[in-house]
Amino acid sequence: MLRALERGDSVYGLTTGLGAAVDTRLSSEAIPAFQARAIRARAVGVGEPLTIEAVRALLFARLVSICHGASGLSPALAETVAAMLNAGVHPIVRGIGSLGEADLSPLAQVFLPLIGAGEAEFAGTVRPGGEAMAAAGIALPKLGPKDGLALLNANSQGIGLAALAVDALSTALQASVVAGALAMEGFRANLSPLDADLASMRGMPGHSAGTNWLRTLLAGSDLLEAGTARRLQDPLSFRCLTPIAGHASHAVAAARTIVEAELASICDSPAVLVSRDAMLSSVNFDTTELALTLEAAGLALAHLAATSAARIMKLMSPSMSDLPRFLTRHGGSHSGFATSQKTVSALEAEIRRLALPLGAMTLPVADGVEDYAPMTPAIVEKTHAIAKRLTRLAAIELVVAAEAVDLRGEITLGRGTAAVHAFVRRHVARLDDDRPMGREYEALALTIEAGGLVLTDMATGEGSGP
Repeated sequence: MLRALERGDSVYGLTTGLGAAVDTRLSSEAIPAFQARAIRARAVGVGEPLTIEAVRALLFARLVSICHGASGLSPALAETVAAMLNAGVHPIVRGIGSLGEADLSPLAQVFLPLIGAGEAEFAGTVRPGGEAMAAAGIALPKLGPKDGLALLNANSQGIGLAALAVDALSTALQASVVAGALAMEGFRANLSPLDADLASMRGMPGHSAGTNWLRTLLAGSDLLEAGTARRLQDPLSFRCLTPIAGHASHAVAAARTIVEAELASICDSPAVLVSRDAMLSSVNFDTTELALTLEAAGLALAHLAATSAARIMKLMSPSMSDLPRFLTRHGGSHSGFATSQKTVSALEAEIRRLALPLGAMTLPVADGVEDYAPMTPAIVEKTHAIAKRLTRLAAIELVVAAEAVDLRGEITLGRGTAAVHAFVRRHVARLDDDRPMGREYEALALTIEAGGLVLTDMATGEGSGP
């Protein structure tokens, strides 16, 4: 990079302005001030500040990419970013302002403290950025000739927060599928759709994965014995859980693969190619593949949510489940789980709305130079919101299904579903007299999000996922 500067090469963001100002040539004297000005000028985010967890994910994603050595960043700055993470200096970052073609606004906000500006949380107190750095014992670095752009020109908000979203997707997926399996036990469902030969005849990878997953959870259940199911054929929300769960597992796995690839990639532009003594403009910051993969995962979980909501309603209907209406033994004098149906309906509707594709940017910016963007940060945010809502829907289905199982009396659960039932009962007592269930649903969801729902198949010692 320094050799390119000495030669007077025309390099974007090093010897030229940014965006539409790429046609502006910078004098050598203007370069140092330009780098700091680039950070200040792009700190334009609005909205609620990101959580500390999200800020740390953003910082970590940028540091990982910097360590590949293609950014042209001064080593001292990389050490400063690592020091911020280690010391717990968390800049205030307002999340609305990036379109997904380099997260300039959030990255500018997160690095304002490096130039003594902005705000940051340290040791539980929000203070001016420079003060926070000083309190943590971190010296402000001197910006080199490409440091401002090297800090900013990456997709770290999208990637860092996508990593958190994928973790939430995985948790929600497992919770929803095991809730569905327990609902099958409470409904006394016909398990013929789980026949391995039928899955082989189908030949679809998602279908096979879902079959294996549910067979593992239900292994040992008396429902696998001939003549134990209540009905010859169940509603589709029970029968089709196999292919829907299998496809959802593949969609979430695809999202994880893309996030891991992004974390391992070099996203800088211009990128420093040391072996060629060159600096080339790139589009490595584009996150279209991540955006579209997350859209697919969110849509897959929306299908799972639709079946979950339908199963909950069926379990409460005497004509469908042969169980007391709203799963209360006390008749019409008690509400049972009746009003929980409203929460179920609201969650499913929100998930379905959030799963609608956002699409690409339609309003060009930067004087028309930036005329496309995948809107990745917004897609990450809504996909994470889907996961959080599905986890709460799964919590309700778990509680309702456990009540249905208990009302059935003497039945033999599968090894996996017995563990699920025991998990629910450790946290939520049976519903006898009416009580405020909302706080219990939320508490169970938080337990699931904290990793409390961990199942191991007794026979294989493997996890309960596909």
